[in-house]
Order: sequence, then structure tokens, then C-alpha cells
Amino acid sequence: MFYHEKRNKKKYYNNLYTGLINITNHGYAFVHVNYFQKDIFIPKNKTNRALEGDLVKIKFSYCNKKRTKIKGEVLKIIKRKTKQFIGILKKSNIQSNNKYGIVHNNNIHVDILVPMKKLEKYHHNDKVLVQFISWPKKLKNPLGKIIKVFGSSGEYNTEIYSLLKENGISSNFSEKIENEAKEIFSKQLIDLSLRRDMRNVNTFTIDPLNAKDFDDALSIRKLNYDIWEIGVHISDVSHYIKEGSLLDQEAYSRATSIYFVGKVIPMLPKILSDNLCSLQPKKDKLSFSYIFNINSQGKILKSWFGKTIIQSNRKFTYEEVQYIIEQKKGDYYEDIYTLFSFSKILIQNRLKNGGIYLEKVEVKFHLDEKNNPISLHLEKNNDAHRLIEEFMLLTNRKISEFVSLNLDGKPSNKLYIYRVHDKPDFQKIFSLKKIIEPLGYFLDLKNIKTSINHLLKKIKGKPEQNMIENLILRSMSKAKYSTKNIGHYGLSFICYTHFTSPIRRYSDIIAHRLLYYYLTINKKRNQNEKQKLNTTEFYEKQTQYCSHKERLAIDIEREFLKFLQVKYIKKFIGKEFYGIITGFTDWSVYIDLLLFQTEGMVKLRDIKEDSYILNSNNYSIIGKKTKKIYYLGDKVKVKLMDVDIEKKQIILDWINHAMI
Repeated sequence: MFYHEKRNKKKYYNNLYTGLINITNHGYAFVHVNYFQKDIFIPKNKTNRALEGDLVKIKFSYCNKKRTKIKGEVLKIIKRKTKQFIGILKKSNIQSNNKYGIVHNNNIHVDILVPMKKLEKYHHNDKVLVQFISWPKKLKNPLGKIIKVFGSSGEYNTEIYSLLKENGISSNFSEKIENEAKEIFSKQLIDLSLRRDMRNVNTFTIDPLNAKDFDDALSIRKLNYDIWEIGVHISDVSHYIKEGSLLDQEAYSRATSIYFVGKVIPMLPKILSDNLCSLQPKKDKLSFSYIFNINSQGKILKSWFGKTIIQSNRKFTYEEVQYIIEQKKGDYYEDIYTLFSFSKILIQNRLKNGGIYLEKVEVKFHLDEKNNPISLHLEKNNDAHRLIEEFMLLTNRKISEFVSLNLDGKPSNKLYIYRVHDKPDFQKIFSLKKIIEPLGYFLDLKNIKTSINHLLKKIKGKPEQNMIENLILRSMSKAKYSTKNIGHYGLSFICYTHFTSPIRRYSDIIAHRLLYYYLTINKKRNQNEKQKLNTTEFYEKQTQYCSHKERLAIDIEREFLKFLQVKYIKKFIGKEFYGIITGFTDWSVYIDLLLFQTEGMVKLRDIKEDSYILNSNNYSIIGKKTKKIYYLGDKVKVKLMDVDIEKKQIILDWINHAMI
């Protein structure tokens, strides 16, 4: 710090800096300046009409003689972070003698005023996109104009399209892109001389009931009494989407499909995603395949990778396949049961190698004709899901091993795109251990993977299962894409990639192109077809972008699911439920409602049985009078008091003597 002060004496003398402003809902703010360890505090009356995220010029001063406290004021807004905001129009909250309506946005500290005379065609509670115009000194709020209306707040389409707009994602494709897709669809050129013909082998797809984009199919045939040939066939999207084309640029820009309840925003136009590239039954389809021979002990004897042409005999749903496995009868029973038997061996091998076996429960909604949630059920992975999952995991592993390792098992140092997962942060694992101990569970820090698998078995079926599984997930690193292969910790794979979903993930298209390059590099081919590899930096940049877009898509999907959960739960206001404590802050307790697998909140001040304060470890609260302690994972009874669809919040009331 002393060095910086001396070196920048002039700057410090002027006390002027620039930085990004972070404004709280209460109106006071903080500006991050690189020269200081702590952000500079800006009082409420000194923000000078700045908005959240703006680049601002500030002047600061020391508040005490020791120069430990600094506060500043905003002198100038250098650049607005954005001039467009999505918010909810409130026509009834009239400001300044009925002159203005307001647009309220939860992420900025002030409402935006819109002149009433400009609001005639809009309705109270419309969700709108508002453009910032100016912020006159005489007004406490900025002025804006509405440039788009999404519909009434809290409606299905309104929430989807405003979420997409907020995150810069287009809900449809441009005319140019659609035309390029139609042109590809109309040509459909197939050169069978370069493909292995698999159309005479029993092949089928297994997908969710409403799926339209079938990325993957399985084929199986018995070669002799002890050996089967299994094929994992993945849609050959890279055959149609040429690198550098408009469609390729669009697919890369989106990087992933987004799956809302009842609606998909695809990465590729539907004429490709749901039709040409989709492995539909009874149609010749182009695929990129991993075909291997396997014996009855589950040992893989021979592997082949390459382009194929297939014809799926039938599309199955997970429910149909589960029924066939349980009842031991139905279409293609022998084939399906054989694949199921091999999937069990694959799971056992994976767990023996130290893979973590985490089964998440998914919340599934049924929507009525107006897309309102009318019922929900909790879906767990069954044998049919696991069957598909294991063959996809195997394919992704074998393909990345094929590229990454020479025949002697040593690294080939070839460039590839990997799905990597780092070791967990020790501090987070240590915190997990401390949280679960009061609940009677143990974690061995010297043998984390085995210990976590043992913990997952012990909590199965217990009320705290969901809470502990979420804590385990949070303690893990996030999986991402990279050209630097560090392996996959959670799966215990030395090499792993994503190859099996190219209709919905751009990362898989990259994996297809690179594999095809390595398969054909030494073959004599048409001069026009000759490929060149880009630089490692080029692919690394692509992997980082795909990782970023994947996280964004997950956040958007979760945000929309939370909206549906809050909307659905509204009909249960006044009812009592059991829940599990999942988190504490200084002023509230978060509770996972077991019936809905969604989180609600009780304010500490509203708990009437005692006055509770947060313990210093942040994992429990203690009553001032009774000294009663509630821990994370404790089961409590609560009453649903209210919901705020706009903020996606569920407000609960704590029922006296709630501990079970």
C-alpha cells in the first residue's frame, strides 16, 4: 500500500479515480478501485444519478486521522452500463401530480418515470423494456420511454421472453439463418461410400415423452453366444453445419439450447434440430458412431469410431423402457434388457474407480392449456435413464481416450476439447463436514470420494437428502470445457469430452469436427474437403465461451423454474407444511419445502417462540431465552403466508415448537 501511495502521489493528491459502481437497494453504494483493498463507500446523497454497474469518476476523502475509513462521491458518469431496463409498469403508483407512471426493476435502486400521456396503450403490471432518456437534476428519478411490452407480469410467455431479452438471447432466427437451414434441408446430399451402413441392425432412441430433437440412438446385435456388438449413434450435425457458415456462427453465438418447462429455445433452427438432424424412426439418418464389441463380463474387446448411416426401428420414451425392464416383456425386450444389464456393469466399474454417484431429483410440472402450472411431481432417475446415461458416459470417455492416448497408453498431445472437473475446494469440503456433523453424519477428509458415496447412501430417503445433496454439489468445482485436460474428478475419468448432444450443444460440434479430423488426417481425400486445425488459443477461447453460455442457460432455466414453483405454490397460501432448514442469514431462515422441493423464507424477527440470533459459525441459530438451537438440516413445520411472483419469493411463518 505504501509503495502505491508513493508512486501515485499526484493521483492521491487529486483524490480522483474511476471504477464500476455497485448500488444497494437502500441507495448507498460502493465503488471498486484497484489501489484499495476495500471498496470505497458512497453515501446515498452522493451517487449523483449513477445507476447499477455504471463506470463513474469519483472523488474520495478520509473520514478519520488514521486514514482507515474512506468515503467518496460520484463526480461524473463516464459510461452507463446499459440504457435499457426490463421492469414492471405501475400506473397506479402515480408520481408528481399524476404526471408519471413508474417502471420498477428489482436490480436498480430507483424507479424509472414515464410520462402518463405516453402510457395510454399500456396496462398496469405490464412487463416492459424501458429506455433511459435523461435524469434531470430537479427529479429524484430518471426519465424513460417504453420501447417494448412483453405482456402482463407473471404470465408464462411474458416471463420467458423477458428473461431471454434480459440475457441477450433471441427467441427466433433471422430470415437469413432460416433460409440457409432450408437450403441444407432441401439438398440432403449423402455420400454412402464414406459411411458404414448400419440400417439392418436393430436400433432405437430412448428420450423424454415430449422430446423432438433425438441426438442419440443405440443399436445392438448378438455376434455369438458371448459377444455383442453395440453401437452408440450420434446425430452427424457437423456434416450439415459447415465451419464458418452463417448457421455455424449463429450456433456458436447461442452455444446451447435452452429448455424451459413446456418450451425449447433451440441452438439450431427447428427444420434441422427437430427434423433433418433428429434421429427419427423409419428414416435414413446420418450419424457419427462409436461401435464396440463387448463380452458377457462387460469387457470391451474392440472399438470403432466413424461416420455411419442408420435407421431407427422405433422411438421409445423412458417410461416405456422402464416398463419393459420391470415387466421383462415388450418390444425389443431382449435387446433392451441386454443393454440394461451392460449398463449395470458399467455403473459398478465406474463406482469401483471412484466415481461419485449423485442422483438428483427433478421438479416436473404439468401445465394447462394456458401454460399455468396445475400439478407437479418429483422425478428421479430410473433404470431407463441410467441405461442411456451410462452408454453416453462411456462414449464420451472412449472418444476422448482415443484422441488423447496413443496405443501404448501414453499421452498423444493432440489438441481436443475436454469436459473437465477439478478437485473440490478443501475449505468447502471442510465446511460440509461441519454442517452435517450435528445431523449425525461423518465425512472422511482423507478419502473424500468414498466418504461422499457412503454419505449419499446413508441420506437416501431421509428428509435432509435434498439439502445435503445440494451442499455436496456446492462444495464441488463446476465442470467446464477446456483444451487443457485435467480429467474429470466427479466421474473419475482421466479423459472425458462432450460428444453425444450436438443438436443442443456447440461444444459437441467442436468435438465431432476434431475427431473427424484425426480419423481422416492420413486418408486421401478430395482437395476441397481438406481440413486444417485452428490454433490452441482459438479452441481454448471457444471452450471458455461455451462454458460461459452453459452457465447462463442453467441460470435462466432455474430462474424460470423458480417462477413456476412460486406461481404454483400460491394456491396453497394458508396451508401448513414440513420443511428442512437449508440456510441462515443475519435476518432470515431459508427452508426447503419437502413437498415442492423449493425454498421459502422466514424472517428471524417473525419467529414468535423466542428471539433467535445467528451463531458465529453461520450453520445454526440460537434462542436468547431458551438457548434452543436449530441447525441446517433440521425438520420444521411452517405455514405458507404469501408469495411474491415478481421477486420469486415464498414467505413462510414459523409454527411454534416446530422441531420434530
